[in-house]
Amino acid sequence: MKTTDLKEKLKFIDIEYIYACKEADRNHYIKRFETVIDGFVETFGVDEDVRLFSAPGRTEIGGNHTDHQHGAVLAGGLNLDIIGAARENGTNEIRIKSEGYPMSIVSLSELSANEKEFGKSEALIRGVVAKFVQMGYEVKGFDAYAISSVLKGSGMSSSAAYEVLLGNIVNEMFANGEVNPVEIAKIGQFAENVYFGKPCGLLDQMASSVSGMVAIDFADKEKPVVEKIDFDFAKTNHALCIIDTGADHADLTDEYAAVPNEMKKVANFFGKDVLNDVSKEEFMAKIKDIREAINDDRAVLRAFHYFNETQRAKEEAKALKDGDFDKFLKLVKKSGLSSYTYLQNVFAVCKPNSQAVSLSLALCDDILGDRGAYRVHGGGFAGTIQAFVPFDILDEFKEKVEAVLGDGMCHILSIRPVGGCEIKLK
Repeated sequence: MKTTDLKEKLKFIDIEYIYACKEADRNHYIKRFETVIDGFVETFGVDEDVRLFSAPGRTEIGGNHTDHQHGAVLAGGLNLDIIGAARENGTNEIRIKSEGYPMSIVSLSELSANEKEFGKSEALIRGVVAKFVQMGYEVKGFDAYAISSVLKGSGMSSSAAYEVLLGNIVNEMFANGEVNPVEIAKIGQFAENVYFGKPCGLLDQMASSVSGMVAIDFADKEKPVVEKIDFDFAKTNHALCIIDTGADHADLTDEYAAVPNEMKKVANFFGKDVLNDVSKEEFMAKIKDIREAINDDRAVLRAFHYFNETQRAKEEAKALKDGDFDKFLKLVKKSGLSSYTYLQNVFAVCKPNSQAVSLSLALCDDILGDRGAYRVHGGGFAGTIQAFVPFDILDEFKEKVEAVLGDGMCHILSIRPVGGCEIKLK
């Protein structure tokens, strides 16, 4: 099929469903697909047999810092995504050009992990392909061009979306679509852990790959229980806002690392590696002894947060399944309060005068009052916060937030029901 015919068929995509958007937004998404098609043709000089793919960014909704303790989380796929155009190239190489970045080239003759590639896109490509080959699939050379609307440094996990995009390209082009979304998420995690050199959990990839509202229980790390919740966020009369606080992530590695390390201290008191292997009852009965043994009250408070937060994530999922959005919002606010007071990941101790996240939460509290909900988003300390805002005060909310934080800092989004996929045109 010529790309001119491909563009003509774009008008038949169910954009409103895929992106949980209104008909008025349809042209925006169509133009993005036209742009990625044009980018492919311009880059690779080929004008036929091009296929289209999409993988969304994600948002953590419940379970702040619970996944690394094998707890429960609630996440969602966003209407911001990485889209790609791809085509077999008849060579033994994979060539991927992401808009604004140099071409990544990976030879299928060498699929071993290489520490020199740690942190590079080539590592993710090589890792994803290597896993499919290990699973028995024959992967051939292909070209791809990708563009992204997933905000970097926002907690929306552009890296996981990239991995899921790669997984879907390889799955649809060389594995007959046989690999399910959960396995594609695991392949992305494998690539990031082993080939990219980042020891990430599975939350980001799972939320992107499965999408919609997704409840995940990591009690069995090798076989997490994943449930896609049938909930139509578009009917809640609320918008999801991700607010960029403008805080700097630099020099915060120690702050992020301290959270799992301190939780592990408490788990180690009981002879366990993670808090999920300790019951809350055991923890509550031994708080005095724990304090004396580890001499770290913040670690105890962070354990308090874990036990309540992992249970709260399960309750949030149940509230959505029951259609009780009001209860869900109350639980989200409790989650935010717990992160603020017990987990203490709203500002860095090393930067006591830099409290943009705390300030942003204060703004949300003042503007929303008893309506909606708000919480720190993702790792915390810097970056973004999340708010569920009623439509009737959405314009006012955005205006007041940006009056303090700056124009373009409040992003109005929605939860999309479709995860990583090929956009199949009729």
